[in-house]
Amino acid sequence: MLKKFLPNEHVKSVLDITPAKLKEMGIKGVITDLDNTLVAWNVKDATPEIINWFKEMKKYEIKVTIISNNDQERVSVFSEPLEAPYVYSARKPLIHAFKRAAKEMNLAKEDIVVIGDQLMTDVLGGNFAGFHTILVVPIVKTDGKITRLNRMMERRILNWMRKKGMITWED
Repeated sequence: MLKKFLPNEHVKSVLDITPAKLKEMGIKGVITDLDNTLVAWNVKDATPEIINWFKEMKKYEIKVTIISNNDQERVSVFSEPLEAPYVYSARKPLIHAFKRAAKEMNLAKEDIVVIGDQLMTDVLGGNFAGFHTILVVPIVKTDGKITRLNRMMERRILNWMRKKGMITWED
């Protein structure tokens, strides 16, 4: 069961995930988390770097959908200026939102990667739904209350994986 928490890849930042690399992998779509993946959890709008990242994805015809456990207001305020489809109140790690995003992109799960900063929601949900998962380092070290609890469990899982030689990177 703990292997379901293991991402397929780990990178420092979503900005390290280029459209050229995704195209090389045969990827046509991205399902991405919002808070602490694209911007800090307490930042309302996309940064210039994230705006450019979305433009690059669009230029390479890679579809991007944002899924978040946050409420509609938070997710729509961020997503709409980027013209990015989104799913709010996703209830990750449950797989419904992941499948809904794939269906709305009209892509097979083999054509999509899931990007997020949490093992407990993004990676676990993406793995359960059968997607290729990429874990990114959280943008900031602070979190909301529920996420702080997830991070405590996450640290234990990461330490166990490190001891077993399943991962070699540091967070």
